Amino acid sequence: MSQPEISEVTSGLRFPEGPVAMPDGSVIVVELGGGCVTRVQPDGTKTEVAAPGGSPNGAAIGPDGALYVCNSGGWAFHDIIGLNIPDTEIPVHYSGGRIERIDIESGKAEVLYTECDGNKLIGPNDIVFDADGGMWFTDHGRRQGRVQHVGAIYYAQPRRLVDSRGRVPSDSPNGIGLSPGGTRLYAAETHTGRVYAWNVTGPGEVERNAAGGAQGALLCGLPGMQLFDSLGIDDDGNVVVATLVTGALTVISPTGEVLDQALTGDPMTTNVCWGGADRRTAYVTCSGTGRLVSMPWPRPGLQLNY
Repeated sequence: MSQPEISEVTSGLRFPEGPVAMPDGSVIVVELGGGCVTRVQPDGTKTEVAAPGGSPNGAAIGPDGALYVCNSGGWAFHDIIGLNIPDTEIPVHYSGGRIERIDIESGKAEVLYTECDGNKLIGPNDIVFDADGGMWFTDHGRRQGRVQHVGAIYYAQPRRLVDSRGRVPSDSPNGIGLSPGGTRLYAAETHTGRVYAWNVTGPGEVERNAAGGAQGALLCGLPGMQLFDSLGIDDDGNVVVATLVTGALTVISPTGEVLDQALTGDPMTTNVCWGGADRRTAYVTCSGTGRLVSMPWPRPGLQLNY
């Protein structure tokens, strides 16, 4: 595809992520640097939905209509050549990783769980619901001095977290998504710059491969210093992954072929969702510059389960 025309929806966000396109045309985003969840109207007007503190990250609507949020517990940020860049070190104000349920109307935030089988959640990052009402989510892990807390991929029901035997260890897992029909699970690792894939055999169950990293089948990796953040899936089953440093959305086919890159101009391009009547409007979080932007997309984004 040719480079799409980018339109700014709003600016002044404190490291936005986790966009969710709503039926009324608004987009809900989280602000990692503000500890809050914000609704952005088509005219750019912003209103606070909730203020759970910490650093809300990936978000998704659940089967009950509530917003489920991965809260990574707090980040420190630095201004680098005019960009807001997070520090990978756990900060002194870190309040712990957790999964939260937010009532969109009232703004009430409820902590659902903070650990799995005795293992504390360190940095929950991104989330997707399957057709059974369960959620796959990533725990990015965090660095603490010279100690690197290893991340993992978990599956849970909104009120019940499966034990750690169900988790998949991974190096800095970030974006996560399901193929059309939910038969394949995709996850991106940030620091390795790789996307892995698993065949889904049942709710919360995947085939385990003997490969390294996330123990899934390697779908794709990019050359050079191109790191992966969150991702979305389109109607054709392509994985559209936010690509750091390059500042782009990279389109990867289900067979691992790189089909295209759409540049955004922000090296901290972190997430994408689709909205509009035909789901052909891509909403992208440009986190380094604190903006939510939109662009026309050649294919509809996949209709999410909720």
